[in-house]
Amino acid sequence: MATKRFFDDFVDPDSNRPNYKRLRKTPSFASVIKEVVKVNFLDNFCSALEPMLRKVVHEEVESGLRRCSRSIGRSPSVRIKALEPSNLRLIFNKKLSLPIFTNSKIMDLNGQYPLQLLLVDATGDCLVPTTLATPIKIEIVVLDGDFPSGENWTHEEFNKNIVKERAGKRPLVTGELNITMRDGVASLGDLEFTDNSSWIRSRRFRIGAKVVHIGNGQNSIRIMEAMTDSFMVKDHRGELYKKHYPPALGDDVWRLEKIGKDGTFHKKLISHGIETVQDFLKLANIDPHKIRRILGNGMSEKMWEVTYRHAKTCEMGTKSYIARGPNYILILNPICQVIRAIINGQICHCRELRGIQRSYIENLVRNAFTNWSSLEEVDGGLQVNEPAALLTQGERGVHHQNGYPRSALLTATDGSIECSDWIVNQAHISLPIQNGVCYISESSSKEELHYL
Repeated sequence: MATKRFFDDFVDPDSNRPNYKRLRKTPSFASVIKEVVKVNFLDNFCSALEPMLRKVVHEEVESGLRRCSRSIGRSPSVRIKALEPSNLRLIFNKKLSLPIFTNSKIMDLNGQYPLQLLLVDATGDCLVPTTLATPIKIEIVVLDGDFPSGENWTHEEFNKNIVKERAGKRPLVTGELNITMRDGVASLGDLEFTDNSSWIRSRRFRIGAKVVHIGNGQNSIRIMEAMTDSFMVKDHRGELYKKHYPPALGDDVWRLEKIGKDGTFHKKLISHGIETVQDFLKLANIDPHKIRRILGNGMSEKMWEVTYRHAKTCEMGTKSYIARGPNYILILNPICQVIRAIINGQICHCRELRGIQRSYIENLVRNAFTNWSSLEEVDGGLQVNEPAALLTQGERGVHHQNGYPRSALLTATDGSIECSDWIVNQAHISLPIQNGVCYISESSSKEELHYL
C-alpha cells in the first residue's frame, strides 16, 4: 500500500528549489464583506463616541475652574471687595442728534458737537455737578435698547446688556471708546456705528458709559453708569434720502415729509419748476389751490397738512426782496409774503385798505412772484418807518425780531403780537393760506389772520 501523503509533505517549505511556487489562498466573498462591515462599524462608533467624550471633558474642565475660583475667592489676600454704594452717577449732558446712520459721526442734539459726560451727585431731588480729586477712566459701550426696565440697575445688569458685534462683522462702534474724565467733565471723541440695529430684538440701541478705573485706589466707589435714550441706527445709504429738521430754504423739495425722492409727488413738482422748499412755500402762499392740483388726489388732506407743517418750520433768515414800480414799493420775505407795502409814497395800513386797494396789492404781489428773479435782494433787516428809508439798510437804532424791523411789531398787554402795517412773521404762517396776500389787522390777535 502506498504511504499516505499529507498536505505538509506536498507543500515543501524549501525555498531553494528553483521551480518552487508558493500556493496562495484566495479570500472568499463572505470574508471581504465581513471586513468591510467591521471597518464601518468602528468608524460609526468613533463618530458617535467623540461628542460624548468632548462633553465629559468640557464639564470636568468647568468643574475644575469653579473649584479653583472658589478657592481663590476664599483667599483673604485676593478677595474682591463689593462696590460701596454712593450717590454719584454719570450722565450725558445733551440728547443725541437723530436720526443716526452707520459710518456717520454721533453728535449732540445741536448736531455740531460730540457728546459730553458729566459727573453728578444725585443725593437730593436735583442732579448737582461734582468732581473727584482723581481722574476717572471711562469706557463707552453699546447697550440693548430695551434696557433698563426701571430707573435703577446693578453693575452686573449693565454689563449683561452690553451688545457686541455680529459674528464676522467689524466692531459695532468705532472711535475713541476709552476716555478720561477730569474735573467732572469728559468729551467723547468721534464715534461711528458700523452696523444697523435691525438685527437685535428691540431693533434699538443705547450708548452707555461705565467707570473702569478711579485713581488713587478709589475703585470701591460705585458710580452709576450713564446711558442715552434708545434710538435706531439705519444704514448709511438711507442718509442720502433723509428728511431735514428743520428744512432749509434751498433744500430739495423731496426733503419735505410725504414727498419721496424721485417719487410721484417729486416728479410732479419738478415738472412745474418747484425744485426747492422755497419754491414750494412761495407757491403755497400765492396759490395753494394750484400746488394742490399739481400734487393731485394722491396727496390727501392729512398728508398735505403734514407736508406743509414741515415746510413752515423752515428758517426764513434775514433776507428781504423789494419789488419796485412807478408808484409802489413792496417788501417781501423769502416766501413771497408781504412785509410792507408803500403806494404813492404812503405806507398802506391794513385797517385802511378797501376792496379795490386789496385787489391792487394782491395783483402786485402776484406780479412780483412771477418776476421773482428780477427782484432786488437785500440781506438784513430794513428800517421802513418812512418810505425814504428803503434806500438804506441797517441804520442805527433799528432793533430786529426774527429778521424783520421790530418797529413794525407792537406787543399788546396780553402778550399777543399786533401790527399796524403790512408784515407777516414766520410764526404766523402756521395757519391755512388762502389766495391773496395775508396780513394781520391792528386789532387782531396772533391767531386771527385775515387775507386780502
